[in-house]
Amino acid sequence: MFNNLKIWYHQGKQFIPDVRNAKVPGIFRGRPVISVDKVDGAALAACCPANAISQSPVAIDLGKCTFCGECSIRFPGKVMFTTDYKISTNERECLIIKEGVDQPIKLNKDIIPGEFISMFGNSLKLRQVSAGGDNSCEWELNAANNVQFDMSRFGIEFVASPRHADGIVITGPITANMAEPLQICYDATPDPKMIILVGTDAISGGIFEGSPALDRSFLDRHMINLYIPGNPAHPLTLINGLLALTGRE
Repeated sequence: MFNNLKIWYHQGKQFIPDVRNAKVPGIFRGRPVISVDKVDGAALAACCPANAISQSPVAIDLGKCTFCGECSIRFPGKVMFTTDYKISTNERECLIIKEGVDQPIKLNKDIIPGEFISMFGNSLKLRQVSAGGDNSCEWELNAANNVQFDMSRFGIEFVASPRHADGIVITGPITANMAEPLQICYDATPDPKMIILVGTDAISGGIFEGSPALDRSFLDRHMINLYIPGNPAHPLTLINGLLALTGRE
């Protein structure tokens, strides 16, 4: 017991008391802000390895962005990444950040199904599907339930079977080999259910976009209820997105 008290004294609490207002280190890259300063738009767009930057007006698509920070390094007066981790949304177009706009990203409450709040407001079980992922987002999903972030305090947990789940969490760009297993998992999940995309690869295909090895037709057949950007997505982004989707933000 004495050793435990000594560790507590030196290291403080081993969990984040309030994940809704937690602070992240300065090295973390969250929601970007794009100024109205004039720069070479073509050069700015060309420096992005993921083709996430467009011109006229200058905009960054967080669904494609790898958060490498190259744009902010090359054009520091034009692009700055904040530490705002609340960047989940249920509308794909809200992930496109335009120049001169410095507003937080939120969910559109009008399109959240009512049963998500009434049925999943206190308990949410999710089945994660790695559809060709590189294991980075999978690591962060595991971290969301460790002693520091403790997602389970909100009744949010991952389960082994889709038959026990309220929805599926997809990571990875959805390879052709995983397209059918993903559909089978979705079909096995009882209604009502939600679909959540976590990470750049899942949202847009990431650097693999357009590859013949992918089969993303699943996303054309079903409505996506939550987009959680990041490369990989941060546990705080995941937790706050799920809380907002279930009416607990």
